[in-house]
This record gives sequence, C-alpha cells and structure tokens, in this order.
Amino acid sequence: MSYTVLARRYRSQTFDDVVGQQAVAQTLRNAIQSGRVAHAYLFTGTRGVGKTTMARLLAKALNCLKSDGPTITPCCKCDSCVCINNGDDIDVIEIDGASNNGVDNIRDLRQNALYRPARARFKIYIIDEVHMLSSGAFNALLKILEEPPDHVKFIFATTEAHKVLPTIQSRCQRFDFRAISPTEIAEQLGRILKKEKIDFEDDLLVVLSRLANGSMRDGLSLLDQLLSAGESKLTVELLDRTLGRPSTEKVFDLVKQIGSHDAAGVLASLDELLTAGQTAVELLDALIDIMRDIMVLKAAGSGSQLVLVTAQQRQTLNTLAEPFDAPALVYNITTLEKLRWTIKNSESPRALLEAAMIRLALSEHFLSVPALLGQLQSGESSAAAATPVKKKSLTVADPAKIRSTTVVCQDLSSAPSTDVDSAPTTETIPVSPTAPFAPEDLLTRWPAFLDRIRATAPFFSSHLAHAQPLELRNCTLVLGFAPTAGFHKTMCEGRSAKLAEVIQTILGTALLLKFTTADNGLSSSAPGPAPVETLPSGRMSEIMKDPAVRTLLAGLDARITDIETVDELQETSPSQPMPETAESMNSVDPDE
Repeated sequence: MSYTVLARRYRSQTFDDVVGQQAVAQTLRNAIQSGRVAHAYLFTGTRGVGKTTMARLLAKALNCLKSDGPTITPCCKCDSCVCINNGDDIDVIEIDGASNNGVDNIRDLRQNALYRPARARFKIYIIDEVHMLSSGAFNALLKILEEPPDHVKFIFATTEAHKVLPTIQSRCQRFDFRAISPTEIAEQLGRILKKEKIDFEDDLLVVLSRLANGSMRDGLSLLDQLLSAGESKLTVELLDRTLGRPSTEKVFDLVKQIGSHDAAGVLASLDELLTAGQTAVELLDALIDIMRDIMVLKAAGSGSQLVLVTAQQRQTLNTLAEPFDAPALVYNITTLEKLRWTIKNSESPRALLEAAMIRLALSEHFLSVPALLGQLQSGESSAAAATPVKKKSLTVADPAKIRSTTVVCQDLSSAPSTDVDSAPTTETIPVSPTAPFAPEDLLTRWPAFLDRIRATAPFFSSHLAHAQPLELRNCTLVLGFAPTAGFHKTMCEGRSAKLAEVIQTILGTALLLKFTTADNGLSSSAPGPAPVETLPSGRMSEIMKDPAVRTLLAGLDARITDIETVDELQETSPSQPMPETAESMNSVDPDE
C-alpha cells in the first residue's frame, strides 16, 4: 500500500477539526443552521491555510447522505462524504482553474450545471486557483453565477484575489483565510507526532512552526521530509542537516563577532559557514531572522512574545543584543535585505557578502546623529578653548617700493571668527560663559555667545559657527554666512523661529533674524570688524582688489581681518626670504 503524506492523512474532517480558521468555520456553521447558505463563495488566502479543505467540509455538510438536510456534523462515512474526501464524487466537481481556463471549459460547465445531481442534494463546483481563468471565461461565468439553478453551488478558491474580476467578487460571499499562527502550527504538529508515536525534541516544534511561515501544509511537508530521514528521535540538528540550513549556533557566533566589531573573526566564521555548503542567500536569510529577533527584543523587551524561540535561544539573543542599538539593527536588516536581492544576480556573491559583513562589523565607526551631537556638546567647547584661532598670513611685495604689505587672513571654516586689534595675535581672550549678554554684545562677544548656544542648543551651534553677526538695527540681527556655508545657512533659515526662541532665552529680548551670504571680506557686508587702514585708502583698495588676493581668500574660505605695512629688513630672514614681485604670491605654499 502506498504511503499517504501527513497533509492528506490529517486533513480536517469536520468544522470542529479546523485549525487556525475558526472564524470562517463558525460563520459557515451558522449559515447552515439558519438555512442561509449562499449560492457562491470565494475563499482567499495564502497557500496551505485550508481553502480547499474548507470547501470540501462545506460540500460534505451540504450533501451528507446520513442527514435529512444540510448539517454541521457530516458523518464522514457515507458514500458522499467518502468520495468528497477523495475528490472523486460525481456531484462535487473539483476543477483546476489553471488548466481549464478557457471559454469552452466554462461553456461546458454551464451546460452540465443545468442537470440535477445524481444522488446528492446539490451539484457543487469547486474551482481552485480561479484567478487563472481568462477574461472571456470569467464573463461566460457571470450569468449562471448570478442566477444559478437551485441545485447548484459554487465555491471558488484563490491565492490572488485581486486578479478575480470585481463583477465575479460582487456575486460571491468572500472569506479571507488568515495565515496560521506559529503557536497553532506547533500544537498541531505536536498532536500528530504523538499520534504517530514518534519521539521528538520540544524545540523542534518551535523551529518547524517558524519555517512553516503560516502554512499548515508547509509545516506538515517539512515534518514528512524529516521523518523520511529514518532517525529514532527528531531533533533540531537533524532538521538543519536534512534541510541544509546554516547551523544556528554558528550564525549566533557570526552575529556576536559583528557586535564585537571583530572583522577578522567575522570573515573566519563566514568562511566556515560557506565551506559547510550554505549558499549566500541561505546565510542572509538566517542573519535577517536573527537580526529581526534581536531588534524586537531591544524594542519590546527581553520577554516579548513576538519572538518565537526556545528558552535557551532567547537567553542567547538577549546576550547578543547588548552591543547593538535599535537604529543599527534597522540599518543591518535593510542592508542585508538589499544585498539578498543583489547577490542573486551577481557573479561574485562571496565578495559582496564579505564586504557587507565587514561594513556591519565596522559599524562602530559610523556614529548616529545623537551620538555625534553628544560628542560635539561634550568636547567641542574645551577643544575650541584650548586651540588658538588658526590664522594664515601671506606676504605680498610691491615691485615699485622696498616696503611690503602683509595680509592677515582668518580661516572661517576652521573656527568662529574673533575680534582682533590692529596688530595680529594668536592669543585668545577667555570670556566667562555665565556673563550676562545684551543684544549689542552679539557684535563684540560672538564666540562667547556661541558657547552659550552650544550649551543650550547644540544643533544650532554647529551651524552658527559658520556665521558672523553683521548688523543689529531695530531689533533685527543680520547673520552672514560664508559662500561655502550654504548648507548651514539653509538649516538656520528653515528653523529660524526656533533659533529666535533660543536667542531670546539667552538675551531676554526678542530679535528678528535675517540671513545673508558674506562676500569673504570683499564687500561692506562682510562679517567681523573692518580692516585697519595702516595704508592709504587707495593702496588698501588696490590690494583688496588684487586677483591673487581674491583667489587666495576664496581658496582658503577666509576674510581679511587686518592689513599692515612692515619693513622688509625687519620681516625677512635667510630661512624665509621675502617675495620680490606680486606674481610670486601664486607660488606661496598654502600651508604657510
């Protein structure tokens, strides 16, 4: 005698045996008891959730010969019930929509439907995968589906309800079959193994129910495959070996090395798993599942029931979750999922996989925005106070005179600008961060005000460091940004209302804010104090308009803070000779 697979042998025989679809079963029972059985039903849902089984149960309930009429408890022993179970009853016709999808097939169905059933109460048509019917076949079915003979019932089953024409759906009662929960699948598999008198590990049911992915038939098929191994006791290790799945313990070790940022260990573990025969896709699937479980445990708590694992695995996952945070786990999962689709079409899947694992292992070098802001808030003030303002100088020689001119520039991109005297200096004057501020102090104590902003709103301090107060008039503060600081200017403009609230909190006075772009000291609106005229105005203008000076300022993102005349004999030295011509300025080392 041939072997009957578990999915057929343990198919539900009555409404009471239904697993996971109790709501649908109860509704059909009530319809039968109240005599409100519709002439057409549409059962939708993913594979293996009981659509065809429910159709057969309904057919048995309507045609059971031991009962005087439709019943909710068919006997399952009469000729009609037995033949319906086997799928060969003369009055219950099961049609495959994929292979009988033409207009001629539906035309034959309409002609045969006119004849009364041979022995049962109803002639029932069960059309599986009904979405495979052509548009012509659907249209040919419309009339008889809307007004069928009293002795005809239609039951349609499909996994893709959106492909069924709306005109067909409107003539049916639709029931959506949900995916069966892992708990219900595990309980059913446990009952079957006990009836079969097979020894098994309890952890096996947890793994099988997860692999079933909501389908009872898939779970039973996996169990059948495991039974064919012929072992006396079914274990998780046997399941991994039979299905060729990556070892859970080895994948746990790989995740642990990712969390500890051990790039060499990650590559070694990856090589061990790939050498054992796992494909890159199988390994990615296992990693995604484990990362998902860790993410849920981090977000919902270590005891969350959203993670279906054994007690030992839960303890291991909680330990693995310690070095990860939620944003990193979200990034890991999305990266692995994108890689999963990319790697299928790649000729170098191993290289891509190793590169992705290295990137995840080096994630400690990729700081989140809150962590970066925290570091700036805790360390930027002290670093700024300890480091003097960086200044760069350029010596320009006048070919017509012995005297030379030194242009002192301040780097706007490296630190906020400070006020300077007529003579350049690299010393910083400390200002108490708790000293009171008046609105007019913004023009003279801007660095100290930035420190106060940094302590109150670190987000704005990082952007205002690229700005300078240009003017304060009629309670309006004009802030100028360097031409290369367009991003920082946009960020402040987009949050100008919030920035005004922060400034009002510090000053105690409400100010209107206006943002503009400075011209690197070449216009009257440039930030900071005006240059000190130690030269005649005509000579100073000539220097500021010099193309070499303009190029230098643009390249350094700097502005002129002072122009002074120095004597050539005092400033030159053998180790650093003075350029003799203006053209030699172009060859000056930019690091000078």
